Amino acid sequence: MSASVTLRSAGPEDVAAVHRLIAENTEVGHLLPRSSAEVELHAARFVVAENGAGVVGCAELAPLSDGVAEVRSLVVADTHRGQRIGSRLVNEIASIAGARGFSTLCAFTHEPSHFVRMGFTIVPHTWVPEKIAHDCTSCALFRRCGQYAVTLPLRAGVMVRPERPAAVIHGTRAAASRRPTVERLHFKRPAARQPEPAEAVLA
Repeated sequence: MSASVTLRSAGPEDVAAVHRLIAENTEVGHLLPRSSAEVELHAARFVVAENGAGVVGCAELAPLSDGVAEVRSLVVADTHRGQRIGSRLVNEIASIAGARGFSTLCAFTHEPSHFVRMGFTIVPHTWVPEKIAHDCTSCALFRRCGQYAVTLPLRAGVMVRPERPAAVIHGTRAAASRRPTVERLHFKRPAARQPEPAEAVLA
């Protein structure tokens, strides 16, 4: 039962178990591969779920920028699925990320419905440029990835702003060149102004 499963921060003693969980799910196409050395290097970023038999689930909080962090290598052992352990791991990661000052938590997944039920929103990959720069461009599946990007705001009024709408709203080349950022929303009525040249709207 899930009630007998506890969550805690991982340590060096958990590297073998965490790597085994990731490797088993990499083989069936659920996760991207992680080397044992990489897991060991980032062991302190993992949260593990364990019972009397040992580690039965894990998830990593991976910083992508000052404001954006990612849930990585989320996996629960086959024998313990259906007990909401995955949801507990994500909630714990979100709690830690919020306490550390991150404003947005993201994940890349083949099963977005699990995250949507927890409050995440499916977004275009380009809305998380930090992930693209950090991992995607060096991935063998770049530009043919079958994963969905999902994001969760960790503070009220915070969202990932898409690049193109920002460019159209501001109507300037400078705005069009800006990368998506995590910003606090401020809604106000736009002032009347003269029509702008077509190239400004299309920039």
